[in-house]
Amino acid sequence: MSSITIKKVNDEKDLKTFIEFHYDLYKDNPYDVPNLYSDEKNTLSHDKNAAFDFCTAEYYLAYKDGKVAGRVAAIINNRANEKWARRTVRFGWIDYINDVEVLKALLDAVEKYGKSKGMTEMAGPLGFTDMDPEGMLTWGFDQLGTMPTIYNYDYYPQLIEQLPGMEVDNKYVEYKINVPDEMPARFKKLGEMVQSRYNLKIKKLKRSEIYGEDGYGKKIFNLINLTYKDLYGYSEMTERQVNDYIDMYLKFIDLSLITLVEDASADNKLVGVGITIPSLSRALQKCKRGRLLPMGWWHVLRAIKYHKTKIVDLLLMGVLPEYRAKGVNALMFYDLIPRYQEYGFEWGETQVEMESNENVQSQWGVLEPVMHKRRKCYKKKI
Repeated sequence: MSSITIKKVNDEKDLKTFIEFHYDLYKDNPYDVPNLYSDEKNTLSHDKNAAFDFCTAEYYLAYKDGKVAGRVAAIINNRANEKWARRTVRFGWIDYINDVEVLKALLDAVEKYGKSKGMTEMAGPLGFTDMDPEGMLTWGFDQLGTMPTIYNYDYYPQLIEQLPGMEVDNKYVEYKINVPDEMPARFKKLGEMVQSRYNLKIKKLKRSEIYGEDGYGKKIFNLINLTYKDLYGYSEMTERQVNDYIDMYLKFIDLSLITLVEDASADNKLVGVGITIPSLSRALQKCKRGRLLPMGWWHVLRAIKYHKTKIVDLLLMGVLPEYRAKGVNALMFYDLIPRYQEYGFEWGETQVEMESNENVQSQWGVLEPVMHKRRKCYKKKI
């Protein structure tokens, strides 16, 4: 009879094993997009990730017959629990072989950790915050993954739904959207109308405007906090997190693919933001075991700087609630579509959207959207 044991990650060697298990499990998979090893290590390290200012976590490895067979992170986000009046231990970074007993052992470890901290339920897959990948892929296993999302094998949801007490907590969808050869008439009409009627204007960033207490970097992520605050499981970014994300997202990316919308009649108040980037999916697949060396850096550079991809990722999109009926989304795409056309992008990835968020999904209508992925978060009372 096979034996399954759980080991807590205690040192650097264990953490390396934890990170690299994903590379082993998904070796040569044509759809998985592996994260960079350095990014994974920084996110999982207490001294690197600002989320540890309000989160606690432990990581576990499952061994079957002496070989690594699974991994999971048990995370408690105290800010989110306080905001949503829940006592939840999250499970994230969850990977496992096709063995329900391995999965059960991993989630038993999460449950035990949660109980020891006074939690009454577990939920996931979730990261430390909403800025981390979330939601288990349940449909669209033959679709290329993206850098900001999770890819997993089709047996993942099959096994987790076998476990007693596990139920669906949230559902997500993702869309492919077409980059049109010509500006859609609706976007052209709305883009021109909202600028004159509501005194809204497009703002393109300069690198020198990003930093500082009054810089656009902080304005952007403060707006994201406001626009995402009611989303499932969201906890507002702290100042330290905002500073980290400014460096992570805004330091190197092509600023022409970021569009801001300001209200000129309200002292140029920032009311909308669209951060889009060339897809790094194929480039990251060419980074051997998540390393930029020896040649991974070149593939990433080609995608970021020279736009050697047909796909654009809609990374972060947000509009203040009181402006959502004023055509701000249309104004952003009125600016972005010509840039997509210039760079040769053929289609975009919307990233995860809650299935119930019909207002967001309705904006894609003129871009010939195709819903090509579904996800779920699960929960269980403990």
